[in-house]
Amino acid sequence: MRIQCIGRNPGEASKVHFTQIRALVISAIASVFLLYATVAETAGRTPVRGKNGIVASSSMTASEVGLEALRKGGNAIDAAVATAFALAVTWPTAGNIGGGGFLVYHGADGETAAFDFREKAPLAATEDMYLDDEGNVRQMSNHIGILAVGVPGTVAGLEMAHRKYGKLGWSELVEPAVELAANGIPITWKLYDDFNRSRRLFVRHPSSMDVFFRPDGSSYEPGDTWIQSDLAATLERIQQQGSDGFYKGETARLIAEFMKKNGGLITREDLERYRAVEREPIKGNYRGYEIVSMPPPSSGGVVLAQMLNILEGYDLKSIGHNTGMYMHLLTETMRRAYADRANHLGDPDFNEDMPLDRLTSKAYAERLRNSIDPDFKSDSNPSQFAQRYESEDTTHFSVVDKDGNMVSLTYTLEWSYGSHIVVEGAGFLLNNEMGDFNAQPGVTNEQGAIGTPANRIRPEKRMLSSMTPTVVAKNGVPLFATGSPGGKTIINTTMQTILNVIDHEMSIAQAMEAPRIHHQWLPDVTRFESWGISADSRRIYEERGHRIREVSGIGSAMAVYRDPETGVLSGAADSRAADGGVAAY
Repeated sequence: MRIQCIGRNPGEASKVHFTQIRALVISAIASVFLLYATVAETAGRTPVRGKNGIVASSSMTASEVGLEALRKGGNAIDAAVATAFALAVTWPTAGNIGGGGFLVYHGADGETAAFDFREKAPLAATEDMYLDDEGNVRQMSNHIGILAVGVPGTVAGLEMAHRKYGKLGWSELVEPAVELAANGIPITWKLYDDFNRSRRLFVRHPSSMDVFFRPDGSSYEPGDTWIQSDLAATLERIQQQGSDGFYKGETARLIAEFMKKNGGLITREDLERYRAVEREPIKGNYRGYEIVSMPPPSSGGVVLAQMLNILEGYDLKSIGHNTGMYMHLLTETMRRAYADRANHLGDPDFNEDMPLDRLTSKAYAERLRNSIDPDFKSDSNPSQFAQRYESEDTTHFSVVDKDGNMVSLTYTLEWSYGSHIVVEGAGFLLNNEMGDFNAQPGVTNEQGAIGTPANRIRPEKRMLSSMTPTVVAKNGVPLFATGSPGGKTIINTTMQTILNVIDHEMSIAQAMEAPRIHHQWLPDVTRFESWGISADSRRIYEERGHRIREVSGIGSAMAVYRDPETGVLSGAADSRAADGGVAAY
C-alpha cells in the first residue's frame, strides 16, 4: 500500500493516521501502513500508485476508509459511500450528511451515470423571503442563520448510487464512520485552525459550541481526541435504517423540532418528500477524449464542455503552458462560458427550456472562438445577466477500483462549516445552500450582478452549483477522474487539470500542482497564482488589458488515473488541501 500524506507536519499526519486506524480496529491496514509508512510521498510531486484501487480525498483517514471497502471486495461506488460518510466525521468543513452534491460514475464497461443530490428549497420558501420592505436583501440573511438552510440531500444520493451499483452491504460501509465518531479522531493542526477561525459564527449557536469546543468553551488542541457522540448516534440510525434513518424517525424529528424552535422552515414533510435524482450526464469530446460530467442543476458539465470546445480550436501545446497568450485565451474562454452560465442555467425540473445542446455544441463554440481577439481582452457587461456569490468551501474525492470503474464525487455544505449550525442532539452541521439562489430577482446583488429567472427561489427547487465531478475516458474506457472544491473556481480548476494531462502530457500529480488562473465573467478580474508563472508571461497577459488579483491558491483537486496500456493505477491529492491524502494498494 502506498500512502500520500499532506499536512504541516508529516510526522503528525502519521500519528493521526495510526490513532484513527486503531479506532477503526482494522489491524490489517495498520500493519501494512507500518510497513510502508517510510515511503510516504510529498503531495503532488509523485503520484501514488497501486494495482487494485485508489482513493484520493481531503482526509487521509477518509481515504483509508474508502480503501478498506475496496480491500473487502467492494467497487468504486462502495468506496465512495464509505469515504463520504467518513468525511462527515473527519472533514466537517465540507464533508457532510447535512448538505448535498453530485456523483458521476463511469464503469469500465462504458456505462455512465450522474446522481444529483443537491439540496432543495423548503416548501415554505418564497422568492422574496430574504428581502426587506424596500426590496433589498437583509444583511447576509440568505447566507447566515437558520433561514439559509436547504433540505439536505447527501444521504439520499449516496443510498441511490449504492442501490444501483454497490456490492457490499450498506451497514458495512457506514460502520467505519460510526466508529470514528464514537471513538474519536485526533485534532489536526488544520482542524484546530479552522475551528478557531470559525468560532465567531459557532458561538452564536450553543449546539455548535457543544460539538466544536470543550464544555468550558476552550479550544481542542492538536493531538486531542475529538469524540462526536451525537453524530455517531445519527450515523448509526442511517447505518441501520438507510436513508429512512435520516429523513424519517428520530433524526427527522430532531431536525424538524430544532427548525421550529429556532425559526427555520424545514419540516418533517420537507424531509420525507426529498428525493435524489439520477440524470443523464453531460458528455463532450475533446481531442478524441470523452468528457463525462454533471448536468444541471450543476453548471459544471455544461460550462466545462463549452470551454473545452472553444479551446479545441487552438494548438495549446505549441502556444505553451501558462504563457501570456495561453492565459489570455483561457481567460477569454472562461469569460464567455461563465456569462452563458449566468444567463441560462438552473434546476432542470423548473427550467425545461435550457439550451443545453446549443451551449455544448461545436458550432456554438466556433462562433464564440471567432469573437476572441488574440491581442485584446473583451469587456464583461455587468448589465447583461446574473451571478451570485458561491462559497469555495466544498470537498471532492475520486475513486478507481481494480476493474477500472471510476467515481468522481463533489459535495458541500456551501460555506466552510455551512450554516455553522449543528442540529441539537443529532451532532451534524446544516448547510447554508439557500445563498446559492439569486435572492434579489432582477436587482444587482453583492457580487455586482443581476438575478435571472433560471436560478430564482421556488419551493423544492434545487439551487445552481458549480460542482464539476468529471471522468475522462478514451474509447469508452475511463482514464482519469477529477474534480475540486472552490465555488465558481471549480470548473476552471477541473478544466486546467484536463488540459494539463491531455495537451501538456503531465502526470496526474503534475497536472494538479501546476499554477492556475480563474476568471468568471464578473467581476472582471483574473485570480492568479503567481508562483510558477514567469514575469514575462504576466507582462504579456497584462498588456492585453487584463487585471490581476494574486491569490495563494485556487481549488484543491483530487484525482485518480488508470494507465490504459499497463492498467497501473495512480492518484494524487492537491497539496493545496492541508489534510488531504491518497490511499492505494
